Amino acid sequence: MKKIFRNLTTAFVILAFSSCSNELDQKPVIGDSFENLLQQDPNAAKGLLSRMYATFALTGPSGPGSSDIQTTDAGESGFLRGIINLQDFSADAMKNRWGDDGLDQLTTTSNWTQNNKFFRYLFDRVYYTVPQTTNLILALENTSVQNKALYISELRFLRSLAYYYMIDCFGKGVLVTTENYGTSTPLPEATRSQLFNYVESELLAIENDLPLTNEYGRANRSVCRMLLAKLYMNAGVYTGTERYNDALTYVNKVITEGGYSLAPNFLQNFSADNNTSPEVIFPLIADALTSQSFGNTTYLVNGSLNSDTMPLSFFGANQGWGGHRSTKAWYGLFGNLNTSTDARAQLFWTAGHSFEMNDYKVWTNGYPSTKFRNTSFSGPSTATGFSSTDFPLFRLADAYLMYAECVLRGATGGSISQALTYVNDIRTRSGASTIAQSDLILDFIIDERGRELNFEGHRRSDLIRFGKFTGGSYLWPWKGNAQNGTSIPDTYKLFPLPLTALDANPNLTQNPGY
Repeated sequence: MKKIFRNLTTAFVILAFSSCSNELDQKPVIGDSFENLLQQDPNAAKGLLSRMYATFALTGPSGPGSSDIQTTDAGESGFLRGIINLQDFSADAMKNRWGDDGLDQLTTTSNWTQNNKFFRYLFDRVYYTVPQTTNLILALENTSVQNKALYISELRFLRSLAYYYMIDCFGKGVLVTTENYGTSTPLPEATRSQLFNYVESELLAIENDLPLTNEYGRANRSVCRMLLAKLYMNAGVYTGTERYNDALTYVNKVITEGGYSLAPNFLQNFSADNNTSPEVIFPLIADALTSQSFGNTTYLVNGSLNSDTMPLSFFGANQGWGGHRSTKAWYGLFGNLNTSTDARAQLFWTAGHSFEMNDYKVWTNGYPSTKFRNTSFSGPSTATGFSSTDFPLFRLADAYLMYAECVLRGATGGSISQALTYVNDIRTRSGASTIAQSDLILDFIIDERGRELNFEGHRRSDLIRFGKFTGGSYLWPWKGNAQNGTSIPDTYKLFPLPLTALDANPNLTQNPGY
């Protein structure tokens, strides 16, 4: 059983704060009683830490109908659901047909506005998690509870992870720290570089304080290093200064010191028992009974199924929402799906569906992805309404591809021969043919990242880093709200700040072009 979400009852009571209508002006609301509870109850600190991990996997404290942030539909407000909406639907491979307020803007990468509720959900999620982790850090610092230093380091990691998405998606925000938490005046706007520098300093500070191994689902040293490597991989985008040498340093530490290995079978990483995979570095935990959410992987599994064209129980589900389908920009990377030996090419449902997505609102246009499923890889399964498949936010195959990309971009400390070995290890695992060193170029890497990592919340960031997201040099179905794709402006490299955030803090300014 997955146990990271234990001891949550006390945590839910303590953290029953108001939701994030005023997320940029959070103040301590518990004070001495909070510290006393932590000191007196040996389970309270770990329960509260679990609650902070849960902010990335669940929508709220009281089941799938609750939310930590203000929303009319709790199920829409989860952290992972927001990441998938903003990172995958806005890019080339995945599209959604529901047409909900704001989803069409993402699916067509067009007409983005500050009133889009899905931008607000992710923004509010960050500014729910950041103040809560900060409040807990401050309280723990005034106690002598067992494992205090470890808990604080993990909380600093979770706060950094939330800030990472602020840096990537919005490029600015406010910087809430233990030094300014609880101030009565609105905090100043922090630039992308300021947020970057803060997250970098936090991760460097806690790297060696985190253990080499930790309980499943909790941050360890490799998890911290993986986030550092992600930060450095995109430093050229975030700050204007490339840091591929640093990215290679930390991703190499993950590979050589973390003790992870590729799962023998690709599908093991996306099944309901993927907690047994040796490849998953950091998961967002899901359980059909104890951690139900309409976000997390339930959104990926159920959203990609429809009983009209697919057998739900085959994928461990008893609900099909009929929303998500991939486009030829993804499955086209595999060539002919019928003859491909690549196991990843078989994870699309083609029966009853058309290759072309002539209308993204028609379910049978495009192929649903069956990469994520709610069946166990190694044993019998029972179909359930919610998913028990953990989401692999970080996994080793990504680290291998990051290593190869860094080497190709000129980073020192690695070798092209090692990069080729890592890439071919990934391909061999899936039954794809190996490549020669002459084939290992950056254009190959962005395509291989698509074959290996799509629907895992990386695609938009990858395309931006490779210079393929905006402009018209690379088109995909429905880019710019055109069936065959059209050019979009560079302003779309960032999302607009939500109007609610601008209203809450007059120091914030809107991103250019919105």
